[in-house]
Amino acid sequence: MSVTFRREGPVAYVELDNPPVNAIGLSIRQGLMDALDWIAEEAHLDRVILSGKGRAFAAGADAREFDAAPMPPHLPDVIRRMEQCDVPWIAAVDGVALGGGCELVLGCHYRIAAPGALIGLPEVTLGVIPGAGGTQRLPRLVGLDTALQMISTGKPVNAARALEIGLVHEVAEDVNFAAEEVNAELLTTLPALADLPGPEMDANAVNAARVNASKKTAQQIAPQRAIDLIAASCSEPFETAMLKERATFLDLRQGDQARALRHAFFAERAAKAPERLKAVPTPELTHVAVVGGGTMGAGIAYALLNAGLRVTVLETSAEGVERAQANVKKIIAASLKRGLINDANAEDRRARLVCSDDYGQAADAQLAIEAAFESMEVKKDVFTKLQAVMAPDAVLATNTSYLDVDEIAAVLEDPTRMVGLHFFAPAHIMKLLEIVNGKATSDAALALGFDLAKRLRKVPVLAGVCDGFIGNRILARYREAADSLLLDGALPQDVDAAMRGFGYAMGPYEAQDLSGLDIAFANRRRQDATRDPNRRYVAIGDKMVEAGRLGRKTGSGWYDYSDGQTVDPKVAEIIAAESAVAGVKRREIGAEEISRTLVLAMINEAADIIHEGVAQSARDVDLVTLFGYGFPRWRGGLMHYADVLGPKTVLQGIEALSANDPVAWTVSPLIRDCVERGISFAEASSA
Repeated sequence: MSVTFRREGPVAYVELDNPPVNAIGLSIRQGLMDALDWIAEEAHLDRVILSGKGRAFAAGADAREFDAAPMPPHLPDVIRRMEQCDVPWIAAVDGVALGGGCELVLGCHYRIAAPGALIGLPEVTLGVIPGAGGTQRLPRLVGLDTALQMISTGKPVNAARALEIGLVHEVAEDVNFAAEEVNAELLTTLPALADLPGPEMDANAVNAARVNASKKTAQQIAPQRAIDLIAASCSEPFETAMLKERATFLDLRQGDQARALRHAFFAERAAKAPERLKAVPTPELTHVAVVGGGTMGAGIAYALLNAGLRVTVLETSAEGVERAQANVKKIIAASLKRGLINDANAEDRRARLVCSDDYGQAADAQLAIEAAFESMEVKKDVFTKLQAVMAPDAVLATNTSYLDVDEIAAVLEDPTRMVGLHFFAPAHIMKLLEIVNGKATSDAALALGFDLAKRLRKVPVLAGVCDGFIGNRILARYREAADSLLLDGALPQDVDAAMRGFGYAMGPYEAQDLSGLDIAFANRRRQDATRDPNRRYVAIGDKMVEAGRLGRKTGSGWYDYSDGQTVDPKVAEIIAAESAVAGVKRREIGAEEISRTLVLAMINEAADIIHEGVAQSARDVDLVTLFGYGFPRWRGGLMHYADVLGPKTVLQGIEALSANDPVAWTVSPLIRDCVERGISFAEASSA
């Protein structure tokens, strides 16, 4: 049974039991209704204690039901009946009480939380709003301002904060025992939250919440609709507002944004090691070596330190060692300043860090991660040194962004121990980890990569070997298409504004100014020898680098940074000159054409990546674009969005662009296959 109930003397115990997190689906709702029927027949009860079995009270509604028609009993009806029950209910919260779980807590007359509990209404992160009274009961309990903050951001509160704001009555180590000890007479005096008056209206608080939502969740519908409903709690009768809340919830859950956010949620949950790797034995990681103490290496080292590992950062000189140590300690200090760790945590991390120019310090490490300069010669030299000092069964990993993992592995006596572990900067913050499977990579090396991702709480995606793997290969095509738009008539600020309008936090030229134009320049030079001579080459970026415009670090790039970020007329001059050299008559290009062109370029490249087996599925491409490259989460990821457009529309769009540039816009075989078979991209890659 998903809900169990029993009595001991005057106490009824109702326990949610739907592992692993007591998601509230039909069986839970029906089980609670059955418990309410049973309670109505029991005499001389003075309380009902509601708890969750296992590690959660209830982690919210079962989102898998959202694609089907709602089935009774509905959660709002269950909770209203709990409130109106003759016997008072006590919520005994241990673990998480999120979404519908939080709404169950709000439906109880008395609320107790364990010290480690988290309580909140994160529905807006799934493109919906609380649908079982959250927008009406929470403001009546904690006040308008706090409810606006919690619901419009979706951020839960811990037990201490819940007590501070009045969300719970007490915090106790043993929540069930504490619930048994609550004074029975006190329980009889506690009103249902639905019977309390709404909070006093505060227009400034409502407006502040709207501004914050517009900034933090631009173009997302649910946060603003939630704010509307919370504001309504100030003036509208509870039952009237509840009808509006329910109608809003049902409307939003079938919308494109909610479907996209659900897709992203389930894709992230499914990001795990392939089935064949689950039985592969791996060593217990205790010591990891990182080669290179620059920005990327320091970030990787700090991520490893956060996971409780002993870390040795290797450099080539005393100066490099000093710089590496300073880089890691700078991140530790920043985390300390932000309150992410305390003094003891900081000291523990420093104690587990060794920086050295002696490769022998890595002798007992189970894994080494190379994060050295992006040069094949440099990387081969690093791995030659590593294999000379490390155990023959230690795994050797490269963090290369573009280079051929198989060529790097060829320097090893045993290339099966080589795997690609492509982190994203800043490595201690970004969640994506591309795990690159070389032609010789052993299952043991791959399995250790997935074990590490789990330990670092990163989203792992398996990738094959090609130039740029999944993410950087798509990024390169995105930038190439953007440069073509510049040559044809757009300006950097036009392209950036169009992609921000699509949902990116920043456009491609703003992002390139941040990372440095010299990085893309060096990558283009690496590709010179193999570039298709028939493919259109845009040299605008080269001219920018030749002019010393490398981005923020030099004070100028695609924009000028002498006084904030401003448009520089010199950039338009460079672009116009290149258009003239190429014999291109510049034209006006609107935002819609820009975003459509760039998105189609990425979709076509991603389809090729899936077709070639570099990515295992459309879902994996979604994860890479969401967690590594800023694709708007509310669009679900690149290939989910491609399925929203539909393969036929995608094909027509690419064919239209191919008319003017058939080399760059050669249609991927996967797209044609999907259209011919009448299937989605997700279906084409799910086998």
